[in-house]
Amino acid sequence: MGVLDSLLNADREHSNFVYAIALIAALNGLLFGFDIGVISGALLYIGQTFPLTPFLEGVVTSSMLVGAMIGAATGGKLADRYGRRRLTLAGAIVFFVGSFGMALSPTLEWLIFWRVVEGVAVGIASIVGPLLISETAPSDIRGSLGFFQQLMITIGILGSYISNYIFAPEFFGIIGWRWMLWFGAVPAAVLAVGTYFLPESPRWLIENDRVDEARDVLSRIRTKDEIEGEIEQIRDVSETESKGSLSDLLEPWIRPALVIGIGLAVIQQFSGINTILYFAPTILSNIGFGDIASLAGTLGVGVVNVVLTGVAILLVDRVGRRPLLLVGTGGMTVMLGILGLGFFLPGLSGVIGYITLGSMLLYVAFYAISLGPVFWLMISEIYPLRIRGTAEGTASVFNWGSNFVVGLTFLPLIDQIGEAFSFWILGVFCVFAFVFIYTRVPETMDRSLEEIEADLRENTVVGADTKSTE
Repeated sequence: MGVLDSLLNADREHSNFVYAIALIAALNGLLFGFDIGVISGALLYIGQTFPLTPFLEGVVTSSMLVGAMIGAATGGKLADRYGRRRLTLAGAIVFFVGSFGMALSPTLEWLIFWRVVEGVAVGIASIVGPLLISETAPSDIRGSLGFFQQLMITIGILGSYISNYIFAPEFFGIIGWRWMLWFGAVPAAVLAVGTYFLPESPRWLIENDRVDEARDVLSRIRTKDEIEGEIEQIRDVSETESKGSLSDLLEPWIRPALVIGIGLAVIQQFSGINTILYFAPTILSNIGFGDIASLAGTLGVGVVNVVLTGVAILLVDRVGRRPLLLVGTGGMTVMLGILGLGFFLPGLSGVIGYITLGSMLLYVAFYAISLGPVFWLMISEIYPLRIRGTAEGTASVFNWGSNFVVGLTFLPLIDQIGEAFSFWILGVFCVFAFVFIYTRVPETMDRSLEEIEADLRENTVVGADTKSTE
């Protein structure tokens, strides 16, 4: 039994190739996370090359999100048409080119353009990684392997914080920010090489009448006794359905899953996580910490995010998706309340300042075991095979769109009503999130993707209905 398999305490032994596929596919998340985190450090120095107003800082930050919406809107359909493996390679190439484009930008306009291009690759990565993992993973460890994507996102964010420090102007002069942005080409190259070893999704192959190829892939990730049964199960679903289109998402039996996916997409962003990831140094400075302490606190955010995502990997196939979501959103609500209180009270540089920092770290911890990874996992699980890529892309568009709104409005909101009330508003959204999850989101643990689809057809997958967990 493999080391990771022992760690996860799976009920049965699985091929090591299953884990290899998940790790390579999850490198999509590394690109995703790096691009989210790198701009927070680069922005401190881009203004030394190009004149920046606060509005232009927001434009530089948010331009990636515009590209991500484009990538998410098109990536799902492209994944359904051309396959998961090809799209993974295409996304890696776009990211690689975009990293060089940003680093060599002669003007601010070109920098923004290449940020949009980079965002397209991020949008694609946010879809294709979870999709490939969910369609190759055995049902009893699908949750744990699905969380690899989020783990890689957090590692990418932490890696970007570290590279921002390494390439700071103190070491590289005024062009340091260019090195920060260029370094994203390294994980992109690793992913591109990794796709050489990556098989195509057997479900996609069967959907496209390439059954022999699917059987060959399954022979490396399933036992002999499972292969033919899984092929028949996939074919039964595939043969009863025509190729999916965007309009199919509005079919009455699919609509509940669409609501769940879009709801989780919006909730994940309006819970406020990216206000921390994008603006952690600014927030820490505002509560009285100096530059060095703010940098240490930001690294702390990255470390907590990685470690607790690792903990979530151990929990998701033991306690389930719903319990993690409910505990996480409840904890985030409390921590946002304390975080806002810290700004509301005087003397922030004293004990209250450290309490506020602690609440920020705990907020990130609750997010890392719940909304962070579970959203991406569930949108790769709950949709029918024929429209899975398209549906996941739709949910991702709403996710990136919500991210864009929050990223663009958070600092102006602070200017208008202050930090305390801004964080309390985010806390109210977390309350709404808890209610939505409790009433609408099903449990998908230990169920095959075909069983989940059958439940959806029978209208037993919505909400806390016990039929969805039997």
